[in-house]
Amino acid sequence: MKKSLIITSAFVAVVGIGAMVMAGCQNKEKGWGENERKELRKELRHYRDMIYVDNLSEVEFDSFTGDVIEAVEVDYPIYTTFYELPARGDTLDVYVVSTIVERLDTDPHNIRNIFPYPWLVAEGILPANLDHQAQRAFYDCFAHKVKRHWHTSRNFLNAIVNDPTAPMTIYNMQMACSAELFDWGIEVEETVELTPTN
Repeated sequence: MKKSLIITSAFVAVVGIGAMVMAGCQNKEKGWGENERKELRKELRHYRDMIYVDNLSEVEFDSFTGDVIEAVEVDYPIYTTFYELPARGDTLDVYVVSTIVERLDTDPHNIRNIFPYPWLVAEGILPANLDHQAQRAFYDCFAHKVKRHWHTSRNFLNAIVNDPTAPMTIYNMQMACSAELFDWGIEVEETVELTPTN
């Protein structure tokens, strides 16, 4: 009897230790909670001055960060796996850029977040006081030209960042759309100076 009591006690102790170990493992492998999402949302605030993101309203930015967080959660369902990545910052960069590309692919009109209407007016590319429908027509025209030239949104974003000829190409596309839709353009007066040669 004493022997079976000792065996039963040992068994209960082993099961108890096993349960504690399992509970510890489960805590380490905890999924994403509100606190973890909130922490990542704070980290995403550092991207607020990035191209595209800098022109989002607060509501749009909240939606954008929600999409980024959702994508991270899908690929890293256990939050510690993501937070312990050696190059977590670079990984988060990829998710942010991928979300921008996805949004541009979903709705070409989102290109307005890279080239906002007030900026285009200030640069003389578009006339002031265009209504929403006219602005949308411009962005659709521009997005079509971008797609035809760079084929993908990812190539377009890469060109903006890395290709020194991209700004002139983009400017020409914008001016072409402005001219096509609104008969708008900047007239350049060219002055030629002739100097006598000896």
